[in-house]
Order: sequence, then C-alpha cells, then structure tokens
Amino acid sequence: MAWEVWWALVLGFAISAIVQAWVPRERIQNALGGSGIRPVALATVLGAASSSCSYAAIAIAKSLFQKGASAASALAFQFSSTNLVIELGIVMWVLIGWQFTLAEFIGGLLLIAIMTLLLRMFVSARVEEQAREHARQAESGHQHESAGVQMTIGRRLVSASAWSDVAENFRSDWSMLWKEVTIGFLLAGFLGQLPDSFFNALFITHAPAALKLIENAIVGPIIAVLSFVCSVGNVPLAAVLWSGGIGFAGVIAFIFADLIVLPIVLIYRKYYGNAYTARIVALMFTTMVIAALIVDGLFSVAGLIPHARPTRAEIFGSVRIDYRLFTNILAVAIFATLFALTMRRGVRVKR
Repeated sequence: MAWEVWWALVLGFAISAIVQAWVPRERIQNALGGSGIRPVALATVLGAASSSCSYAAIAIAKSLFQKGASAASALAFQFSSTNLVIELGIVMWVLIGWQFTLAEFIGGLLLIAIMTLLLRMFVSARVEEQAREHARQAESGHQHESAGVQMTIGRRLVSASAWSDVAENFRSDWSMLWKEVTIGFLLAGFLGQLPDSFFNALFITHAPAALKLIENAIVGPIIAVLSFVCSVGNVPLAAVLWSGGIGFAGVIAFIFADLIVLPIVLIYRKYYGNAYTARIVALMFTTMVIAALIVDGLFSVAGLIPHARPTRAEIFGSVRIDYRLFTNILAVAIFATLFALTMRRGVRVKR
C-alpha cells in the first residue's frame, strides 16, 4: 500500500511546503482578524494552501485565534487544512478512487459552512473569549518557516534561499507526520488481515437503508477517534474500511474525524481549557456526521457512489514495472534533495 502512494505523499508535501514557505504568515494573521463571512472564507482558502499536518493545523489555528481571529475562522482553517489540501486528495484518489476525493473536497466546504452556522449553539461568546485568554498563556506548538524576504515568484524559483525555506517546511511536516503515516499503514495492514465478519460486526448490515446510513456516519468518526491516527495517515485505514463493507458516508465521516482523535483532543485541552474543548469537539463531531450524510445524499442522487469495492490484494499492491515505479523513483530523488538542503543549511526542525 505504501508503494502505491509514496509518490503522491512526496508530491503533496512538496507543494504544501512551497505554499507555506512563500506566503507570509503575518499577512494571513492580519487578514483573519475579526468575525464574519469574509474571514471564514479567507481562512478556508489559506487552510487549503497550508500543511495537511493536523498538529500543525491546530497550532497555526491557535496562533490565529490568539491574535484575534474568530473561533469560526480558526476552526475553518483547521477543517480546510486537513480536508481540502492536495496531498490528501491525491492519496485518496490513488487508494480508493476519484469519487472519494471529490466527496472529501465538497464535504470539507460543507464542514466549514455547517460549523459556522452551528457555532453559537455550542460555544458562547463568553466561552470563546475565555478560551482566547487561555490560548494566549499556552505554550507554542508545531511551527513552520514562512516567507521572509519579499520576492517575486520568478525570483523564488531560482533562489537557493527560497528553496531552502521550502525544504525546511517539507522536513518539518515529515518530522511531525511520519509516525502518523507509518502507524496508519501498519494498522491498515493489520486490519487488512481481518475477515469481513469483523467489519460486519462493527456496522449494521441487515437494517433499513436509512438506519444503516446514519449508523455508519456515526461509527466512522468513533473508529477514527480510537485509532489515534490523523491527517493523511487515516486514508489507508479508510481504504480497508471501504473494502470491509463500511458505507460511503462512513468512510467520509471517518476521514473527516482526524481533528478529534484523542491526542489532538488533549492538545485542545492544553490550548483552550476544558470548557471550550468539550464544546468544539462536540461541535466538530456533530458537523462531521451531518456533512457526511449530506455528501452521501448528494452523491446518491448524482449516481456517483462507487459500487465496486477494492479487494485486499488491490489495496496492498505489489511492486511492478509501471508508472508507479518511475514516479516513486522520482519521489525518492525529490525527498532526498529537499532533506539534503536542510542538512546543508544546518536546520534544526522545531517540534
């Protein structure tokens, strides 16, 4: 399975690193201050151009929140940076099909819209301000290098310093995510050995369609929370769940839930305190289930829900002489080059 998506991971992280390195962080923070539709929309765009690292996303969102961004904008940034980023879409397309990539992007936008509408039902203005004060006193989390000297795109393309900044962000993301990605593939490999009867015990199979749909959309995030795997690392698990019989809505809800896995919930508690953490986790869980159900409904009407499910052999493919061999070799070269740039510059990745 790792062989199937290695090139996609490297390509996605490289593109993400370029955006992070060449877009000034200060400009982002200034633009997201205050509340309203415009900051939320801008947070969505900037999140999509950001890192897919869930830990990085919540650390950056905390920084934005501290500096005056609304809770809606901060949460929109988190949802966008973990659901609308290119590396997630590429890996999902390779493993389980373009329909899931499209569903993830549409669902990501729905997550943000639903969250914004429901926010005040879960988080009052008073609790939000208490959380902001708590965040200002919390320690800094995972950091990325952002644009320093202002340059045009043309100058950056030929600047060794600009590419060194890209390399720093590339290495920083890998340093944060390699454990998640590795655990995700290992768990997927373990689950791939289990019989279909195991998955049938997790999900309702003999029940009215509406009940099966709702149960899958609720159980999907619960499995994600208990798996401890987030970001791109949960896509291999999603592929195994889809192969094992979970419904389309369940897969989408499972992938949405990378922002409420237990290690991240503990970080929320550290950043924002108990009251705000409990409320935003409940808000996100509710939002994820609703968004997954809406996406399933839209794709059912449009006839886009795939009927064929991959076999375990297809998911855990073997090494063959095809386009993947050459793209993976190229990915190894890009990976080694970017890491070499950071070593040459004496970079110490911040954790």
